[in-house]
Amino acid sequence: MAAAGLAAVGCGPKLAPSKPLNELTPQEAHGQQVFAGHCARCHYADRDSGLHGPGLFGLFRRKYLRNGAPANDDRVTDLILHGRGMMPAMGNSMDDEQLQALLAYLHTL
Repeated sequence: MAAAGLAAVGCGPKLAPSKPLNELTPQEAHGQQVFAGHCARCHYADRDSGLHGPGLFGLFRRKYLRNGAPANDDRVTDLILHGRGMMPAMGNSMDDEQLQALLAYLHTL
């Protein structure tokens, strides 16, 4: 669900694998469920390559998003809530608890 601008850019060293699903905190696990329900149809969580939107692997472990904006909670939240380009606004489809869980999960990628 994260926006076309959400995929992090960059060549450079390979990133370590994402946090294993069996090690997620309850909030992160809830975020993974939110991701599966709202985002997975357009974004891969486990790779950089795109599906219908960019892959989100390593999203917060890189300095910048694909659109050149800083990879931080404020920018990613704005993209999720308001959309950008082909990314639809998701502000009406999730509550604050789901959004915070989703952000927590995205940090594990």
